[in-house]
Amino acid sequence: MPQMGESIAEGTLSKWLKKVGDDVKRDEPIFEISTDKVDAEIPAPAAGVLAEIIVKEGETVAVQTVVARLETEKGALAGGGIAGGGRREAGGGDVATAAGPATPVAPASAAPQREATPATAPARQQPTAPANAASHSGNGNSFEDRVRTKSSPLVRKIAAEHGVNISSLQGSGVAGRVTKRDIVGFIESGASAQTAPPASRLPHPALPLPEPWPGDTVEPMTKMRALISEHMVASRHTSAHVTSFIEIDFTRVARIRAKQRAEFEAATGQKLTYMPFIIKAVTQGLQAFPVMNSSVAGTNVIYRKQINIGVAVALDWGLIVPVIKQADNLSLSGITRALNDLAARARAKKLSPEEVQAGTFTITNPGVFGSLMGTPIINQPQVAILGVGAIEKRAKVLPGADGEDTIAIRTCAYFSISFDHRVIDGAVADQFLAFVKKTIETFPETGL
Repeated sequence: MPQMGESIAEGTLSKWLKKVGDDVKRDEPIFEISTDKVDAEIPAPAAGVLAEIIVKEGETVAVQTVVARLETEKGALAGGGIAGGGRREAGGGDVATAAGPATPVAPASAAPQREATPATAPARQQPTAPANAASHSGNGNSFEDRVRTKSSPLVRKIAAEHGVNISSLQGSGVAGRVTKRDIVGFIESGASAQTAPPASRLPHPALPLPEPWPGDTVEPMTKMRALISEHMVASRHTSAHVTSFIEIDFTRVARIRAKQRAEFEAATGQKLTYMPFIIKAVTQGLQAFPVMNSSVAGTNVIYRKQINIGVAVALDWGLIVPVIKQADNLSLSGITRALNDLAARARAKKLSPEEVQAGTFTITNPGVFGSLMGTPIINQPQVAILGVGAIEKRAKVLPGADGEDTIAIRTCAYFSISFDHRVIDGAVADQFLAFVKKTIETFPETGL
């Protein structure tokens, strides 16, 4: 089970594209997974025969769990009797999915005994509960806790047994991750009594569930929908959401786009939309206001050096946010190429895990459906998200050359910025919006 996002701890195997005994080519999709960040097809790490399926469709397991085994020598399948459930001869195959796409496969001789793999152990993680039933306790397994602590299930188990609030610790692992050594050392120091969960993270009283009425249709949420639900509720519970709005005049950009569109598309082969202009203005705004490109880690603020722009893409089965890495280093044509490529592959379920990770700021564009404005929810662990309303022609009052007001037709849109008031004051968020507005309204004709 691949890691499909930096805060994702498990995934659901939604569909097998191959069955036991099928020939498999290297990089050929063999199964689909679903998380709150992505629905994706996962390719085979090597060519061979699908010898054993360990995790069934619909099961949710921890990342790095072995979900199947792939025989790289066809003769091993007949000799080992894997399809019948027995163990194959050592050295005959590869672990099919222990990591993610484009990662080396582990040799069969190094694979753990089936009885000990996470996929078959009694402690296997089950599909998550609906969002209104998710635990918000200090050291549970809810999405919010994983975002805050980024620790392993073993560390969270130890912390829960000793009443330790992991988010209060400074870990020694990568990106501040609390390791087993950290938690054991902390407990042995006798300081655990000081780590009771703060009152703001105590469990909320559960609301009664609605009952279906005669004639109603009841359908379970898809795994992706359930995880998005959990992610949104956790974000609302984590960040102090505030939203500001501004109107931006796109008339100049519309003229530049109309004037240079045919030449641009002929030279690059890419469709030129308004979004690359917006992304370009946003990257400059994040450079001018670094706190908008930060994350909150307890009482610390992490100012991200990289500017990685996530752009929400609506899918028939949910929502996904592919990330344009180091967008501040790209030209308008580079942003256009990256944006169109990521959106196309998102809809085709062809994104790799790293392409939905490490975003530092998100843009969502409900305006393509005609929405004028909205109050989007922050994509954790970021601190702000920009909402783009419909870009349309409006009658505006403008000062005339003779000093009198005049009515003119202008191409305009409302932008909204939802921000985390824990670290961003309203004045800073509004200054950021004003900066983006000015950058778009004065966009240079040579900016393409």
